[in-house]
Amino acid sequence: MKFLIDMALSPKTVNVLRNSGYEAVRVNELGMAKSKDGEILECAAKNDMIVITADLDFGDILAFTGYKKPSVIIFRLKDPSPEHINSLLLSSIPRIKDSLDKGSIVVVEDYRIRIRELPVP
Repeated sequence: MKFLIDMALSPKTVNVLRNSGYEAVRVNELGMAKSKDGEILECAAKNDMIVITADLDFGDILAFTGYKKPSVIIFRLKDPSPEHINSLLLSSIPRIKDSLDKGSIVVVEDYRIRIRELPVP
């Protein structure tokens, strides 16, 4: 699995994913630090990557466009510390892998994970 990390999340998330055997890059490493969300989604779709963010706009764009990919993981947490996000992310990936492979919006909250398959009707 390849992940594209939005600027809203810490570079620590990239390191944790890489150290766990995943391919991961933060948008600023691609020269996209100031890119619009739609451009980030296009890059992820073109490169078969999954976007990880804390920005709800990505889900809205996918719902509006009707795209089937890329999948997006959105964090909505009371404690948005990198350590908490990274812990939840690593424990969640095995459970949501099939949904991510199919194309989904995955919202990770403090006590639940919501999955919406793409395209959103």
